[in-house]
Amino acid sequence: MLAAAQVLISGVALGCVYGLVALSFVLIYKATETVSFMQGELLMTGAFGALGLHLGAGWPLGAAALAAVAGVALLGAVFERAALRRAVGRPHLVAVLLTFGLGLMLRGAVASVPAAAQETYRLPVAIDVVQLGPLTLAAGQLLVIGATVLIAVVLALFFRTTRVGLALRALSEDARIAALMGVPVARMHTLAWALGAGLAALAGLLLAPITFIHLNMGLIALKAFPAAVLGGLTSLPGALAAGIFLGVAEALAGLALPEGVKDVVPYVLLMLGLLLFPRGFGAGAAGAGR
Repeated sequence: MLAAAQVLISGVALGCVYGLVALSFVLIYKATETVSFMQGELLMTGAFGALGLHLGAGWPLGAAALAAVAGVALLGAVFERAALRRAVGRPHLVAVLLTFGLGLMLRGAVASVPAAAQETYRLPVAIDVVQLGPLTLAAGQLLVIGATVLIAVVLALFFRTTRVGLALRALSEDARIAALMGVPVARMHTLAWALGAGLAALAGLLLAPITFIHLNMGLIALKAFPAAVLGGLTSLPGALAAGIFLGVAEALAGLALPEGVKDVVPYVLLMLGLLLFPRGFGAGAAGAGR
């Protein structure tokens, strides 16, 4: 029972990372109707950026993390202005291929640094473990869960109480009507890509203390994408809930099933979910997450 509880908490922490990456997919899709396939590379770039500033430049870890997230958010905005804006009005495949190509460029840029391509790293956390009664938990897992709750609250307040958040909500409903009401659609598209990139980088920073920083860590986005789809691709609460659900399911599968099976679980659940809920788990809650 004790082992199951620890595995469950581990699954919730991993699911929070899935959920944050899924949120980045949904944020971009809601505003631009584009599926971004560079979120994994943005996640990896954010983690390596913070690591480089902390270990290479000697910055405090908190300042390095904030600068990395801000830098990747700016990179997302630059990509939208320089390339992705040209895909507006064209077939969806054009934007998909653009994001895929930009992701490969990012990966190649990081891989060109020998230390990044050949080594694995871990962001230092002050406390290794936390004792909660009989449970021994990794501090990184509690950090991920707490940070995810905080991010969810901040995003909810942003979309409900700020003019920019309300403008993004209007854009996700109907871009043409939003433009007629005075919403600067082009700027909101840029902001959506910046927010999506920043969220992906933040997920990379939260993943780093519980796993490792390495060139292939962005592959976690391939498991986060099913969470976005299961959430309906238009519901922020649905994406986060689906991410946590997949993380817990994967952790429990790793405990009860043969080794290696857990990696298949997100995709099996995705297929079952699409058969049972074609519009996604979060379709009914889409209004609450705008």
